[in-house]
Amino acid sequence: MNRPTLVLWMTCLSFAAAPAWSAGKAHEHGALKLDVAIEGNKLTIAMEAPLDNLLGFERAPRTDAERKAAAEVLARLRSPNQGKALFSADASAQCTLSKADVQAPVLEPGAKPAPKDEHADLDASYEFSCAQPAELRSLDVGLFDAYKRIQRIDVQVAGPKSQSKVTLKRPARSVKLVR
Repeated sequence: MNRPTLVLWMTCLSFAAAPAWSAGKAHEHGALKLDVAIEGNKLTIAMEAPLDNLLGFERAPRTDAERKAAAEVLARLRSPNQGKALFSADASAQCTLSKADVQAPVLEPGAKPAPKDEHADLDASYEFSCAQPAELRSLDVGLFDAYKRIQRIDVQVAGPKSQSKVTLKRPARSVKLVR
């Protein structure tokens, strides 16, 4: 990771550490966190979501139906086509998804059950390359449509010159990108 990217991510993390931002709610059902960074021609999105928001449970799947649902969630979030549907930047910016990484160890085949008191999350990151990055003005977030259990999305945005944070609640879905 180059130095400017590291600085942007550290800025995002500093937002997350602020008491007003986290308020002791590291894991909250119905809510998820997005960190959005813009650097050069790259638009990067990091997502942290309690599995309950995506599946209705946050443990290793126990039944065939739960295993099927878990596999569908992982496939959807890992699919390049779905990544573009879940996160869509301004068309004039000509962004294409170049990388998607989704981690949810408890959902992987053969996963060992987590301890009973632990909550399981899914972490995902998406990287877009934009041919016209100066045209990045907003990001359309399609997570509310895809996952009905999500009620709130806390978004932090870091750009080359400024940062912002916003909370999306249904039916809102657009995030202004700071430049």
